[in-house]
Amino acid sequence: MKKNTIIFIITIVLAIIAVTLIITSSKSTIRRELKDFAVDDTSNVSKIFLTDKNNRNVLLERQSDGSWRLNGKYKAQQESVDLLLKTMLNLAILDPVPQSALNTTIKLLATGSIKVEIYQQVYRIDLFNRIRLFRHEKKSKTYYVGHVAQNNIGTYMLMENSEVPFLVYLPGLRGFVQSRYNTREKDWRDHQIFASKLQDIQSVEVEFVENPNQSYKVVNHDDRLFSLISLADKKEIPDFDTNKVVNFLASFANIRYEALIVDMFPSRRDSIIANLPFHVITLTEKSGKKFVVKTFHKPGVPGEIDYKGNSLPYDIDRFYALINDGKDFVLIQFYVFDKITRPVTYFKHSS
Repeated sequence: MKKNTIIFIITIVLAIIAVTLIITSSKSTIRRELKDFAVDDTSNVSKIFLTDKNNRNVLLERQSDGSWRLNGKYKAQQESVDLLLKTMLNLAILDPVPQSALNTTIKLLATGSIKVEIYQQVYRIDLFNRIRLFRHEKKSKTYYVGHVAQNNIGTYMLMENSEVPFLVYLPGLRGFVQSRYNTREKDWRDHQIFASKLQDIQSVEVEFVENPNQSYKVVNHDDRLFSLISLADKKEIPDFDTNKVVNFLASFANIRYEALIVDMFPSRRDSIIANLPFHVITLTEKSGKKFVVKTFHKPGVPGEIDYKGNSLPYDIDRFYALINDGKDFVLIQFYVFDKITRPVTYFKHSS
Protein backbone atom coordinates (compact mmCIF):
# COMPACT_ATOMS: atom_id res chain seq x y z
CA MET A 1 0.00 0.00 0.00
CA LYS A 2 2.75 2.38 0.94
CA LYS A 3 4.57 1.50 -2.26
CA ASN A 4 1.50 2.34 -4.36
CA THR A 5 1.11 5.66 -2.53
CA ILE A 6 4.70 6.63 -3.23
CA ILE A 7 4.33 5.72 -6.90
CA PHE A 8 1.11 7.74 -7.06
CA ILE A 9 2.78 10.83 -5.53
CA ILE A 10 5.75 10.59 -7.87
CA THR A 11 3.40 10.27 -10.85
CA ILE A 12 1.47 13.38 -9.78
CA VAL A 13 4.70 15.40 -9.31
CA LEU A 14 6.01 14.36 -12.73
CA ALA A 15 2.70 15.22 -14.31
CA ILE A 16 2.77 18.70 -12.75
CA ILE A 17 6.33 19.25 -13.99
CA ALA A 18 5.39 18.07 -17.48
CA VAL A 19 2.35 20.38 -17.65
CA THR A 20 4.46 23.31 -16.39
CA LEU A 21 7.09 22.70 -19.06
CA ILE A 22 4.45 22.48 -21.77
CA ILE A 23 2.79 25.71 -20.67
CA THR A 24 6.12 27.51 -20.37
CA SER A 25 7.31 26.40 -23.78
CA SER A 26 4.03 27.36 -25.41
CA LYS A 27 4.18 30.82 -23.86
CA SER A 28 7.81 31.41 -24.72
CA THR A 29 8.60 30.08 -28.16
CA ILE A 30 11.08 32.91 -28.83
CA ARG A 31 14.73 31.98 -28.46
CA ARG A 32 16.47 33.68 -25.54
CA GLU A 33 19.11 35.33 -27.73
CA LEU A 34 16.39 37.12 -29.70
CA LYS A 35 15.04 38.90 -26.63
CA ASP A 36 18.14 39.22 -24.45
CA PHE A 37 19.08 42.88 -24.84
CA ALA A 38 21.03 43.26 -21.59
CA VAL A 39 24.81 42.82 -21.46
CA ASP A 40 25.79 40.55 -18.58
CA ASP A 41 29.24 42.09 -18.07
CA THR A 42 29.95 45.62 -19.30
CA SER A 43 33.51 45.61 -17.94
CA ASN A 44 34.66 43.73 -21.04
CA VAL A 45 32.77 45.88 -23.54
CA SER A 46 35.46 47.18 -25.88
CA LYS A 47 33.51 48.98 -28.56
CA ILE A 48 30.02 50.39 -29.17
CA PHE A 49 28.79 51.47 -32.58
CA LEU A 50 25.61 53.53 -33.03
CA THR A 51 24.15 54.56 -36.39
CA ASP A 52 20.81 56.00 -37.48
CA LYS A 53 18.84 56.36 -40.68
CA ASN A 54 20.37 59.82 -41.31
CA ASN A 55 23.86 58.29 -41.59
CA ARG A 56 24.99 59.77 -38.28
CA ASN A 57 27.51 57.45 -36.68
CA VAL A 58 29.07 57.24 -33.24
CA LEU A 59 31.92 54.83 -32.54
CA LEU A 60 33.02 54.53 -28.91
CA GLU A 61 36.24 52.60 -28.25
CA ARG A 62 37.69 51.75 -24.86
CA GLN A 63 41.34 52.74 -24.44
CA SER A 64 44.03 50.91 -22.47
CA ASP A 65 43.79 53.47 -19.63
CA GLY A 66 40.03 52.98 -19.29
CA SER A 67 39.03 56.18 -21.10
CA TRP A 68 36.93 56.13 -24.27
CA ARG A 69 37.70 57.47 -27.75
CA LEU A 70 34.97 58.95 -29.98
CA ASN A 71 35.04 58.32 -33.73
CA GLY A 72 38.80 57.82 -33.60
CA LYS A 73 39.55 61.52 -33.05
CA TYR A 74 38.04 62.88 -29.82
CA LYS A 75 38.02 62.01 -26.15
CA ALA A 76 34.54 60.79 -25.25
CA GLN A 77 32.61 62.17 -22.29
CA GLN A 78 33.09 59.54 -19.58
CA GLU A 79 29.83 60.29 -17.77
CA SER A 80 27.78 59.66 -20.92
CA VAL A 81 29.59 56.41 -21.72
CA ASP A 82 29.13 55.18 -18.14
CA LEU A 83 25.41 55.96 -18.35
CA LEU A 84 25.08 54.01 -21.61
CA LEU A 85 26.96 51.02 -20.16
CA LYS A 86 24.76 51.07 -17.05
CA THR A 87 21.70 51.15 -19.31
CA MET A 88 22.96 48.18 -21.35
CA LEU A 89 23.62 46.22 -18.18
CA ASN A 90 20.13 46.68 -16.68
CA LEU A 91 17.78 46.52 -19.67
CA ALA A 92 14.70 44.37 -19.03
CA ILE A 93 11.75 43.13 -21.06
CA LEU A 94 8.26 44.43 -20.37
CA ASP A 95 6.32 42.60 -23.07
CA PRO A 96 6.55 41.42 -26.64
CA VAL A 97 4.67 43.64 -29.06
CA PRO A 98 1.08 42.36 -29.44
CA GLN A 99 0.10 40.89 -32.79
CA SER A 100 -2.29 43.78 -33.46
CA ALA A 101 0.55 46.32 -33.36
CA LEU A 102 3.30 44.14 -34.84
CA ASN A 103 3.28 45.41 -38.44
CA THR A 104 3.13 49.07 -37.43
CA THR A 105 5.96 48.69 -34.92
CA ILE A 106 8.21 46.88 -37.39
CA LYS A 107 7.61 49.57 -40.02
CA LEU A 108 8.50 52.31 -37.52
CA LEU A 109 11.65 50.43 -36.50
CA ALA A 110 12.63 50.03 -40.14
CA THR A 111 12.37 53.76 -40.83
CA GLY A 112 13.39 55.43 -37.60
CA SER A 113 15.50 53.18 -35.41
CA ILE A 114 19.10 53.35 -34.19
CA LYS A 115 21.27 50.33 -34.89
CA VAL A 116 23.46 49.26 -31.95
CA GLU A 117 26.48 46.99 -32.21
CA ILE A 118 28.22 45.88 -29.01
CA TYR A 119 31.71 44.32 -29.03
CA GLN A 120 33.30 42.54 -26.09
CA GLN A 121 36.66 41.05 -25.23
CA VAL A 122 36.08 37.33 -24.75
CA TYR A 123 38.12 34.11 -24.61
CA ARG A 124 37.92 31.22 -27.03
CA ILE A 125 38.67 28.93 -24.11
CA ASP A 126 37.13 29.85 -20.76
CA LEU A 127 36.98 27.08 -18.14
CA PHE A 128 35.08 28.10 -15.01
CA ASN A 129 36.56 31.64 -15.20
CA ARG A 130 39.90 30.15 -14.18
CA ILE A 131 41.59 28.98 -17.37
CA ARG A 132 41.23 31.63 -20.06
CA LEU A 133 43.03 31.43 -23.39
CA PHE A 134 43.00 33.22 -26.76
CA ARG A 135 41.40 36.55 -25.92
CA HIS A 136 39.79 38.32 -28.86
CA GLU A 137 37.15 40.93 -29.70
CA LYS A 138 33.73 39.63 -30.66
CA LYS A 139 30.54 41.34 -31.73
CA SER A 140 28.22 40.08 -29.02
CA LYS A 141 24.94 41.86 -29.72
CA THR A 142 23.24 43.79 -32.51
CA TYR A 143 19.83 45.32 -31.99
CA TYR A 144 17.66 48.24 -33.07
CA VAL A 145 16.35 50.92 -30.72
CA GLY A 146 13.07 52.38 -31.87
CA HIS A 147 10.37 54.73 -30.73
CA VAL A 148 8.94 55.27 -27.27
CA ALA A 149 5.74 53.66 -26.06
CA GLN A 150 2.75 55.89 -25.52
CA ASN A 151 3.04 55.56 -21.75
CA ASN A 152 6.65 56.85 -21.93
CA ILE A 153 7.84 53.90 -19.84
CA GLY A 154 9.23 51.53 -22.46
CA THR A 155 11.15 51.71 -25.73
CA TYR A 156 10.58 49.37 -28.65
CA MET A 157 13.63 47.28 -29.56
CA LEU A 158 14.33 44.53 -32.05
CA MET A 159 17.18 42.04 -32.11
CA GLU A 160 18.97 41.47 -35.40
CA ASN A 161 17.60 38.38 -37.21
CA SER A 162 14.39 38.54 -35.20
CA GLU A 163 10.90 39.42 -36.36
CA VAL A 164 9.49 40.03 -32.89
CA PRO A 165 10.07 43.48 -31.32
CA PHE A 166 9.86 43.93 -27.56
CA LEU A 167 8.95 46.73 -25.22
CA VAL A 168 12.12 47.25 -23.18
CA TYR A 169 12.57 49.38 -20.08
CA LEU A 170 15.04 50.19 -17.32
CA PRO A 171 13.82 49.08 -13.89
CA GLY A 172 13.60 52.04 -11.53
CA LEU A 173 13.48 54.59 -14.35
CA ARG A 174 10.20 56.29 -15.08
CA GLY A 175 11.00 57.37 -18.60
CA PHE A 176 12.62 55.84 -21.61
CA VAL A 177 16.11 54.83 -22.70
CA GLN A 178 16.01 55.90 -26.34
CA SER A 179 17.80 59.20 -25.67
CA ARG A 180 20.80 57.37 -24.21
CA TYR A 181 21.54 55.85 -27.62
CA ASN A 182 22.44 59.24 -29.05
CA THR A 183 23.98 59.42 -32.54
CA ARG A 184 25.01 63.11 -32.43
CA GLU A 185 28.79 63.26 -32.26
CA LYS A 186 28.89 66.59 -30.45
CA ASP A 187 26.86 65.21 -27.54
CA TRP A 188 29.46 62.51 -26.86
CA ARG A 189 32.51 64.76 -26.90
CA ASP A 190 34.36 65.46 -23.69
CA HIS A 191 34.00 69.14 -22.67
CA GLN A 192 37.55 69.54 -21.43
CA ILE A 193 39.45 72.66 -22.61
CA PHE A 194 42.36 72.59 -20.18
CA ALA A 195 43.44 69.49 -18.24
CA SER A 196 47.00 70.41 -17.25
CA LYS A 197 48.28 69.77 -13.74
CA LEU A 198 50.41 72.39 -12.04
CA GLN A 199 53.55 70.24 -12.21
CA ASP A 200 53.12 69.90 -15.99
CA ILE A 201 52.73 73.64 -16.68
CA GLN A 202 55.71 75.66 -17.90
CA SER A 203 53.93 79.00 -18.31
CA VAL A 204 50.57 80.68 -18.77
CA GLU A 205 49.91 83.98 -20.55
CA VAL A 206 46.63 85.84 -20.12
CA GLU A 207 46.10 88.77 -22.47
CA PHE A 208 43.31 91.26 -21.83
CA VAL A 209 43.02 92.65 -25.35
CA GLU A 210 40.72 95.51 -24.31
CA ASN A 211 42.83 96.35 -21.26
CA PRO A 212 46.47 95.38 -21.99
CA ASN A 213 47.75 96.82 -18.69
CA GLN A 214 46.13 93.83 -16.96
CA SER A 215 47.91 91.25 -19.16
CA TYR A 216 50.59 89.03 -17.65
CA LYS A 217 52.60 85.85 -17.84
CA VAL A 218 53.17 83.34 -15.04
CA VAL A 219 56.28 81.15 -15.27
CA ASN A 220 56.57 77.95 -13.24
CA HIS A 221 60.23 77.32 -12.43
CA ASP A 222 60.11 74.28 -10.14
CA ASP A 223 56.52 74.01 -8.84
CA ARG A 224 57.51 76.14 -5.85
CA LEU A 225 59.21 79.15 -7.42
CA PHE A 226 57.25 81.34 -9.83
CA SER A 227 57.64 84.54 -11.81
CA LEU A 228 54.92 87.05 -12.61
CA ILE A 229 55.66 89.24 -15.63
CA SER A 230 53.63 92.21 -16.86
CA LEU A 231 53.07 91.88 -20.61
CA ALA A 232 52.50 95.64 -20.93
CA ASP A 233 56.13 96.52 -20.17
CA LYS A 234 57.74 93.02 -20.10
CA LYS A 235 58.92 93.65 -16.53
CA GLU A 236 58.87 91.15 -13.72
CA ILE A 237 56.63 92.02 -10.79
CA PRO A 238 58.70 91.49 -7.64
CA ASP A 239 55.98 91.40 -5.00
CA PHE A 240 52.98 89.11 -5.55
CA ASP A 241 50.87 86.59 -3.64
CA THR A 242 52.38 83.16 -4.29
CA ASN A 243 49.32 81.32 -2.96
CA LYS A 244 47.10 83.08 -5.48
CA VAL A 245 49.50 82.12 -8.29
CA VAL A 246 49.50 78.48 -7.17
CA ASN A 247 45.68 78.40 -7.06
CA PHE A 248 45.56 80.07 -10.47
CA LEU A 249 47.82 77.43 -12.06
CA ALA A 250 46.03 74.57 -10.27
CA SER A 251 42.73 75.72 -11.79
CA PHE A 252 43.89 74.60 -15.25
CA ALA A 253 43.51 70.95 -14.23
CA ASN A 254 39.80 71.04 -15.09
CA ILE A 255 38.41 73.84 -17.26
CA ARG A 256 35.42 72.82 -19.37
CA TYR A 257 33.08 74.40 -21.88
CA GLU A 258 29.30 74.37 -21.56
CA ALA A 259 28.33 73.51 -25.14
CA LEU A 260 29.88 72.90 -28.53
CA ILE A 261 28.29 75.24 -31.09
CA VAL A 262 27.79 73.55 -34.46
CA ASP A 263 24.40 74.87 -35.60
CA MET A 264 25.11 78.62 -35.67
CA PHE A 265 24.96 80.28 -39.08
CA PRO A 266 28.54 80.52 -40.40
CA SER A 267 28.09 84.23 -41.15
CA ARG A 268 27.17 84.95 -37.54
CA ARG A 269 30.08 82.92 -36.21
CA ASP A 270 32.49 84.66 -38.59
CA SER A 271 31.13 88.03 -37.49
CA ILE A 272 31.81 87.21 -33.82
CA ILE A 273 35.37 85.97 -34.30
CA ALA A 274 36.21 88.86 -36.64
CA ASN A 275 36.15 91.12 -33.57
CA LEU A 276 39.13 91.56 -31.30
CA PRO A 277 39.21 88.79 -28.69
CA PHE A 278 38.13 89.41 -25.13
CA HIS A 279 41.02 87.28 -23.79
CA VAL A 280 43.84 85.26 -25.29
CA ILE A 281 45.01 82.50 -22.96
CA THR A 282 48.17 80.57 -23.86
CA LEU A 283 49.24 77.61 -21.75
CA THR A 284 52.58 75.94 -22.48
CA GLU A 285 53.38 72.60 -20.88
CA LYS A 286 56.88 71.47 -19.95
CA SER A 287 56.62 68.93 -22.75
CA GLY A 288 56.41 71.82 -25.22
CA LYS A 289 52.73 71.27 -25.98
CA LYS A 290 50.84 74.54 -26.32
CA PHE A 291 47.15 75.35 -25.88
CA VAL A 292 45.68 78.64 -27.09
CA VAL A 293 42.15 79.80 -26.28
CA LYS A 294 40.59 83.00 -27.61
CA THR A 295 37.41 84.28 -25.98
CA PHE A 296 34.81 86.64 -27.42
CA HIS A 297 31.90 88.61 -26.02
CA LYS A 298 28.41 87.18 -26.40
CA PRO A 299 25.84 89.88 -27.24
CA GLY A 300 23.39 90.58 -24.46
CA VAL A 301 19.68 89.91 -24.55
CA PRO A 302 17.80 92.93 -25.96
CA GLY A 303 16.17 94.90 -23.16
CA GLU A 304 18.34 93.43 -20.40
CA ILE A 305 19.60 96.07 -17.96
CA ASP A 306 21.94 96.26 -14.97
CA TYR A 307 21.01 97.35 -11.44
CA LYS A 308 21.44 101.00 -12.48
CA GLY A 309 19.03 100.64 -15.37
CA ASN A 310 21.74 100.71 -18.06
CA SER A 311 21.46 98.41 -21.07
CA LEU A 312 23.83 95.45 -21.04
CA PRO A 313 25.69 95.14 -24.35
CA TYR A 314 27.08 91.71 -23.44
CA ASP A 315 25.83 88.58 -21.73
CA ILE A 316 26.93 88.67 -18.09
CA ASP A 317 26.88 84.87 -17.62
CA ARG A 318 28.34 83.41 -20.80
CA PHE A 319 30.71 84.17 -23.65
CA TYR A 320 32.27 82.37 -26.62
CA ALA A 321 35.66 80.76 -27.21
CA LEU A 322 37.73 79.29 -29.99
CA ILE A 323 39.57 76.16 -28.84
CA ASN A 324 41.57 73.27 -30.30
CA ASP A 325 43.66 75.43 -32.62
CA GLY A 326 40.57 77.36 -33.68
CA LYS A 327 38.72 74.27 -34.91
CA ASP A 328 35.93 74.38 -32.34
CA PHE A 329 33.63 77.22 -31.35
CA VAL A 330 32.14 76.79 -27.88
CA LEU A 331 29.98 78.45 -25.27
CA ILE A 332 31.69 79.03 -21.90
CA GLN A 333 30.71 80.42 -18.52
CA PHE A 334 32.22 83.30 -16.56
CA TYR A 335 31.70 81.19 -13.45
CA VAL A 336 34.24 78.67 -14.80
CA PHE A 337 36.66 81.03 -16.54
CA ASP A 338 36.89 83.66 -13.82
CA LYS A 339 39.43 81.38 -12.09
CA ILE A 340 41.84 81.62 -15.04
CA THR A 341 41.18 85.17 -16.23
CA ARG A 342 42.23 87.08 -13.13
CA PRO A 343 43.68 90.55 -13.88
CA VAL A 344 47.30 91.09 -12.92
CA THR A 345 46.25 93.34 -10.03
CA TYR A 346 44.61 90.32 -8.40
CA PHE A 347 48.03 88.79 -7.68
CA LYS A 348 49.71 91.88 -6.30
CA HIS A 349 50.01 92.46 -2.58
CA SER A 350 47.97 95.38 -1.32
CA SER A 351 50.23 98.35 -0.53
